[in-house]
Amino acid sequence: MRFPSYSFDPATGVVAFDYLLDGPEPLRFTETVTFPVPTGRDVPETFHRVLDLLHVVAGVSYFKVGAPARVVAPKPVPAEVAAFFTAVYTKGMAEYAYRNRLPHVLELTVETPGVIPAAAPVEVPGARPLSAVGGGKDSIVTLEILRAAGLDPVPFSVNPNPVIENVNAASGLSALAARRKLDPRLFELNKAGALNGHIPVTAINSLISIATAAWHGLGPVVMSNERSASDPNLIWNGHEVNHQWSKGVLAEGLLRDAVAAYAGLTDPYFSLLRPLSELHIAQLFAGHTAYDDVVTSCNKAFKLHDPTARWCGDCPKCRFVFLAMAPHMSRERLAHIFGRDLFADEAQVPGFLELLGVDAHKPFECVGEAEECLVALAMLTDDAPVLVALRAAVPASAWTDASRSSVFTPGGPDHLPPAYKKILNEALA
Repeated sequence: MRFPSYSFDPATGVVAFDYLLDGPEPLRFTETVTFPVPTGRDVPETFHRVLDLLHVVAGVSYFKVGAPARVVAPKPVPAEVAAFFTAVYTKGMAEYAYRNRLPHVLELTVETPGVIPAAAPVEVPGARPLSAVGGGKDSIVTLEILRAAGLDPVPFSVNPNPVIENVNAASGLSALAARRKLDPRLFELNKAGALNGHIPVTAINSLISIATAAWHGLGPVVMSNERSASDPNLIWNGHEVNHQWSKGVLAEGLLRDAVAAYAGLTDPYFSLLRPLSELHIAQLFAGHTAYDDVVTSCNKAFKLHDPTARWCGDCPKCRFVFLAMAPHMSRERLAHIFGRDLFADEAQVPGFLELLGVDAHKPFECVGEAEECLVALAMLTDDAPVLVALRAAVPASAWTDASRSSVFTPGGPDHLPPAYKKILNEALA
């Protein structure tokens, strides 16, 4: 795989990235990213530098068509960038490799034409933070923590759908958005049976966010990824397979190091909620009722092309968020948010058992750890049909692994700057 070139038009904000899967029958692709254009601001060198990184990272969408044995980056880069590229194409593509039985993907090294020294440090403007919004409880909690701290965050999304737009409207904050358009040929190849699978899309959207912040004089980029995102789904061929790898703390650190080494930006990007469990974040969300009619975390609902659909009510994400929110709000409010009471539907029991770690590995979805689910179940005392069935099915030994204190105690590695760690601690207090 090669990366021939890219072009950028500052008048329209459109970047066109070219990709080549080389071989006897070469495949060429071009995708575009349209950035919001600020008024009266020159394009800084840091923006172009982040585009160099984005060009390679966004290529995973085309790599997956053929899983070539070699990936050759276009420019010399610092060692930190080469390590980031390799991690994106291996650890970030581990679920794809597992599902398609392609172990060679896990052993790839992204080749670079040379190594250059790290860039001189450049301070992030330190103005309003750019806060990534996906429409779910986590990004809502981050927005409200930043707002309460007086930082006036700017909501930002890539390809915002009606759900995200409604969340932004409920926040009352002026949002920015970028548009990413994949090459249509990719969909044609997928229909024809080309290899397909999950990609580390958060790594792509994160770089788009950092580039936007650099051009608009904003920063840092504040994400809402929690500590359980770092927890793998399973081990395959000696490698961790994590559906949420690009949301995890390792990926966050590699991306930060790459941006600092190549663009010089210091503390450009971090997750405010990294020390928290999903259950803890759900507890914080319960205090923000203004979003009850717009919040959603269901990826299936996003694909229904129905702007009124927010929760499918029958997927791992719906079940997990329902369970995580349940200890912190009334059943009536919960059923209003979801449009139904999942604890009244016994057909949901097998899916909940999967979340609880009974007879299955963690689902390939953005869900929390089994311990969190067990703690949530232990906190619920009523006799809804699903809860009764779950209590009967969970082995006695599993309960000993569920610690409420550990789930609600912040911890684990993070990349929070001291000022933002203080903001988070004050919000928790």
